[in-house]
Amino acid sequence: MRMKLPYSLAAAAFFFACAALLCGESRASGETRPLYEVSIPFEEGGVVRALLPDGREFVLGRVVKLPERTRWPSYTASAWGSPGTVTASAVNAVHILIGVESGKGRTMSVIPAETIAPAAGPGAAVVLDCKGGTSFFGAWAPPAGTPLFVRREGLPLRSIEDGLPERGDELILKVSEGDIPYMVEFENRPGGRVIAWSASRAEIAARVVRPLGGTGRFEGTLYQGPGRIRANHSGVIDISTSRYGSIGGFQIIPWDHALSSPEMQGSWQMTQWMIIAHPDGRSMMGGTEPLFAGGLVPGTQAGESLWDIWSTYGRKPLVIARIDGGPWESLPVASGRDDGVLKSVTHLRIYFPRSKEPRH
Repeated sequence: MRMKLPYSLAAAAFFFACAALLCGESRASGETRPLYEVSIPFEEGGVVRALLPDGREFVLGRVVKLPERTRWPSYTASAWGSPGTVTASAVNAVHILIGVESGKGRTMSVIPAETIAPAAGPGAAVVLDCKGGTSFFGAWAPPAGTPLFVRREGLPLRSIEDGLPERGDELILKVSEGDIPYMVEFENRPGGRVIAWSASRAEIAARVVRPLGGTGRFEGTLYQGPGRIRANHSGVIDISTSRYGSIGGFQIIPWDHALSSPEMQGSWQMTQWMIIAHPDGRSMMGGTEPLFAGGLVPGTQAGESLWDIWSTYGRKPLVIARIDGGPWESLPVASGRDDGVLKSVTHLRIYFPRSKEPRH
């Protein structure tokens, strides 16, 4: 039996849509505003904090382990990010692109103490005492594209591209909110439109090359609930269909990732991936806004709060669906691999995270 969209989710969807229209913001404006900074001391026991522009501070956890190395070569899509920035934001890891060498990304990661994060690589991560999907890996997660700097006492901030931190340094992530749409809709069929909606216009952001049909065992979904963003990086939008503590979900990936990345060749035969391409059929989509950089984050879990009521609920991306062309409703809940559970999904909608209260 299909469940209709619960009142709470329906209200959230209405909340997002009205907010974007009232804000009067356009993706063409190019405006970016600072939200907060995250300070990660590069020493065991250091307290991780989020600092707001008004001076308020929130404790996010403590550092329990430092990296012994970086990872090279990292996962293929890491190289499509900008060196010195976050190249992946997820419930189970945040990956930072140090640089690109011989066409391959070199990364350093930040992970929770209990996690499944193969992409981080052994010994190549700052480990925090947070729980997966929460704190720095949920409510306070930085979107892909967030710049990371190194602070050393007595010296100005420098990019992490200029050299890895040393014990006693401080990592600084400057999180901002840019020109993101308020929602993106996907027509789940070959040639289907991917439409990005802003307050002033709708534009075709991509076309569907291969539609979605099922779910798979994407391990990081263990730390996220259904209809929520598990991860966003320069080559993927990973969406959970399983309840927190279970594994199940699907991925939306750009055509260039499906075509060129050895680890993604199975996406052409399996149903757990939706493959999309630039609407001109030629340009690369990997690492580009708004789908693969600059916007999506895991968001808050139940019981987590940010700096005000708007940010607490607005920065919680929501994914809903239409089944057989019917009304919008909750994304079907499914765990594990099921090749056909989503075949009746004709449309998907992702509401992007917003932290700004509407202007009246």
